[in-house]
Amino acid sequence: MQGKARREKEIFRRDNVSKNIFIVLRLLLVVVVISVALVGAVACDKKAEPKAQPTTVPSAEVIELSYSNFFPPTHACSIAAEEWGKEVEERTGGRVKINFYHGGTLTPAPQVYDGVVKDISDIGMSCLAYTRGRFPLMEGADLPLGYASGSQATWAVNEVYKKFQPDELADAKVLYLHAHGPGLLHTKKPVRTLEDLKGMKIRSTGLAAKIVEALGGIPVAMPQGETYEALQKGTVDGTLGPMEVLKGWKQGEVVKYTTECYSVGYTTTFFVVMNLDKWNSLPADIQDIIADVDEEWIAVYQEVWDAADIAGREFSEGLGNEVIPLSEEESVRWSEMVKPLLDDYVDERESEGLQGEAFLSELQSILK
Repeated sequence: MQGKARREKEIFRRDNVSKNIFIVLRLLLVVVVISVALVGAVACDKKAEPKAQPTTVPSAEVIELSYSNFFPPTHACSIAAEEWGKEVEERTGGRVKINFYHGGTLTPAPQVYDGVVKDISDIGMSCLAYTRGRFPLMEGADLPLGYASGSQATWAVNEVYKKFQPDELADAKVLYLHAHGPGLLHTKKPVRTLEDLKGMKIRSTGLAAKIVEALGGIPVAMPQGETYEALQKGTVDGTLGPMEVLKGWKQGEVVKYTTECYSVGYTTTFFVVMNLDKWNSLPADIQDIIADVDEEWIAVYQEVWDAADIAGREFSEGLGNEVIPLSEEESVRWSEMVKPLLDDYVDERESEGLQGEAFLSELQSILK
């Protein structure tokens, strides 16, 4: 009986162990199933979770501005303009985008300013001299005042503009101005004296035409873009311009001589303006950013013009062209010939009710 009882007890114990093992296995199976489900759910959640995207400005919020420029795209001034655009785009976080139209493809050089005013382009760069009489007071900056460099000229024209802020530029937002280095004489035949220049047809614009006339030459008005062909064909015998044009506009290829007439060195004032309504529609913070970049780019163009003059000289000399320095005596003769232009400017502006005398006096003071 005792042996039978022990066997029954052992069987009962084994049955309980089996049941317990079965229960544990079931529990483990449940845990595994739940774990797999949870892992799958987490994986699905992670898969569904969108990846972090870089911060961008929706296209609808981007302010696109067209920029008309008469310089060819490879010119140093065009490159500097594009760098200005990139700087504005970067500092505004992509909220502003500048689309450039170089080489007068949107508006030709003489029409760039009015093209901005009339909303053909939002921004424009050209020179004041291409529309003679349109900017009477600012014409004083282009007089033959003996400019020494593009850096000096650029600084001077911005300083005098800021002081007088003439109404003639009030129908656009002036972003900044810049000006080339001393305008010199580049010719197909050598010019060492006033007698050599007499009767020669010289390409010129604005007040530079009066300089040519005062020196005994025959002024022929045309923009830079037409000068190469005119020199090549012999339509003109020479051109007035900074050393820069010899490379920037390739004119060193169609002239043979440069006369260093620094005593009558003039400049040409270039503008960068924006449509006034477009400017006023910009958010205040974007206006502030553009104004900051504008101020910095005055210094950029100072360097651009000086470097361009050096490159122009090297390019021309590399072609075998001759640079002719005027003698001291001849320099004085040339200077005396153009002095009446300064007096005429003052008289004409004063008769028009403009501050011609004050403007010229201030400019000469700045140059000193």
